[in-house]
Amino acid sequence: MKVLILSTFQSSGGAAIAAARLMHALQQNGVEVSMLCRKNIAFGSAALRKQSWTSIFERAYIWMCNGFSTKNLWATDIAVFGQDITHTREYREADVIHLHWVNQGFISLSSIQKMLDDGKKVVWTMHDAWNSMGAYHLKILQKHDYLERTTYERKQKLYAGARIQFVTCSQWLMNEALKSTLMADQKVTAIPNPLDIGIFAPQPHPNRRKVLFVAQNVNNEMKGMRYLDEAARIINADASRKVEIIALGRDIPYISDIHEMARLYASVDAFVLPSLSENLPNTIMEAMACGTPCVGFRVGGIPEEIDHLENGYLANYKDSEDLAKGILYVLDEQNHQRLAENARQKIINCYSEKAVAERYIDIYTNEQ
Repeated sequence: MKVLILSTFQSSGGAAIAAARLMHALQQNGVEVSMLCRKNIAFGSAALRKQSWTSIFERAYIWMCNGFSTKNLWATDIAVFGQDITHTREYREADVIHLHWVNQGFISLSSIQKMLDDGKKVVWTMHDAWNSMGAYHLKILQKHDYLERTTYERKQKLYAGARIQFVTCSQWLMNEALKSTLMADQKVTAIPNPLDIGIFAPQPHPNRRKVLFVAQNVNNEMKGMRYLDEAARIINADASRKVEIIALGRDIPYISDIHEMARLYASVDAFVLPSLSENLPNTIMEAMACGTPCVGFRVGGIPEEIDHLENGYLANYKDSEDLAKGILYVLDEQNHQRLAENARQKIINCYSEKAVAERYIDIYTNEQ
């Protein structure tokens, strides 16, 4: 059995990281797997190692349909334009085509229909709600406009009678997807992203009351940085409980080396992700594997990772005061060691490479 993983990006963003980690997990468990990406590619043919013009065409079309407005320009995808990968050796030899986040001009809906017509088994891991909606990736941003309606209709046509195995990274996203009429007759399974618990592991460090926040784009309002700022002000108003906030992202100093990132997770006393919408964030998983308790809002798939008061703290949605309370809770010396040990054990039990790979192998080999 040969598996081909498709992902728009190689390492930019949580979905791409999850796809690359799954490839490694499958390889470690005896599966012959390859990967193709639209850009930043380290896998596949040189023809794909360039910025795709299909992405530019698609953005231009969305821009025009939105009245030449850039608002939500990157929050929508229509999958009209795409690259032809069917000529590649990886595609021809593959028994299973495993789609991940393949938007922004990489794989079109018509290309997926071609895969089905070729008799390929198609598995599609959902990293957001786009598969179960029209053009939008997040329900919180969704508008019932022309692009949303027409993309929905094209997906409806593709899904009708198709044998696509959908996978969500969280139970929450699976439940949300199944509410959509698009997914009513589709097979959907929840399987979390895998993590190398050898790389992401605890390391001894002094308690310095350091708190870490990581996001691809910290200025993206959906990542909730302003709530963390407010929580920090609440905490630091009392000098006796002062904390240091470390923020990392693509738009500010960022660590690309995975081993250095693991050391950073292990060196802080708490990880905070105040996102307003999340599936199953890799960052929380990584921090917990390093024995670092986490704090986040009770939203999306975050409650599947953080067990309230057991390995971290779930704050009330958009509540900066409760977020501050949660940070102080995990920093408390009487709680910290127990939370840290529980966090590490949760990752070992639920998100190890072996456990996740075995579940995907079962999907690849089972007939629908």
